[in-house]
Amino acid sequence: MSADSEVSAVPAIEVNHLNKTFGNYRAVADVSFTVMPGEIVGFLGPNGAGKSTTMRILAGLTQADSGNASLCGVPVATESLGAKRHLGYMPENNPLPEELRVIEYLRWRAKLKNVPRKKISERVEAVMRACDLARKARRKLIGTLSKGFRQRVGIADALLSEPDVIILDEPTIGLDPHQILGIRALIRSLRERKAVLISSHILPEIENVCDRVIIINGGRIVASGTPAELRREFILSRTFSVETNAPEEKVSEILGAEKLVPAETQREDSELKIWDATVPADREFSSENVVAALVGAGFKVREFREKRPSLEDIFIAATKRSYDIKE
Repeated sequence: MSADSEVSAVPAIEVNHLNKTFGNYRAVADVSFTVMPGEIVGFLGPNGAGKSTTMRILAGLTQADSGNASLCGVPVATESLGAKRHLGYMPENNPLPEELRVIEYLRWRAKLKNVPRKKISERVEAVMRACDLARKARRKLIGTLSKGFRQRVGIADALLSEPDVIILDEPTIGLDPHQILGIRALIRSLRERKAVLISSHILPEIENVCDRVIIINGGRIVASGTPAELRREFILSRTFSVETNAPEEKVSEILGAEKLVPAETQREDSELKIWDATVPADREFSSENVVAALVGAGFKVREFREKRPSLEDIFIAATKRSYDIKE
């Protein structure tokens, strides 16, 4: 095995049986997961689920009660400074000095992160361009910036030292749709080069940029895998939309539907009706066969398509299952 492959085999983030309590409240309960170099992983959960606490432990800002965590093989608890050399971290409520200008703050942070003096200007310019700060905000006082631009400053700070691991806690909160698209592109650009752990309540963003998803609830991991894997695990039925003039009984018969209801939105002045059909997840058929069966029976079909479950549907199913088990 080559030296490069040995290095790449070391998880960028490794968490083993992590526990953390605050008084009688158990914020993190036996959490274990890994993130490999080049992966972008979404870390999801309801408010108070333990996401931010886990991220703070990884950043060396909070001590775990038991278990261990490491960044690029360096233990966070016993070699905090060594672990932090691999890390770029942006907390959810990112504290920024309001009296400094953006460029002043980033130069100061670069010095604190031991960016070589000759590279400070280059790195500051690079992260300001990447986070769209160079043109409009470079010399503005941080205290005068909007929430969206303050988020960009936080992300720029996390990228300054070109870390191996980047942890972003709610990076798109407060951003408008155009800014979110920019941050999405920025995060995607890190794929294959950095390990990224990102939490967000904007689930479509997670689905758009992440390779895998970890869902935590009540301090415990309740689901982990790619969106496709989680759909198979948690979504026990499939939903289709079919627009046809076939009667309800015929549509239900051909699809083997468990449930068939008229869609909320119907086309005006159309002889065709739109049905939402729910069928068991393990029922296999092709769109061509369904359409051929309806047309062969003398009916018209304008549309037949599957409504793919969103990450939000998976999130609700996974967290609901954990509540049901707890009860």
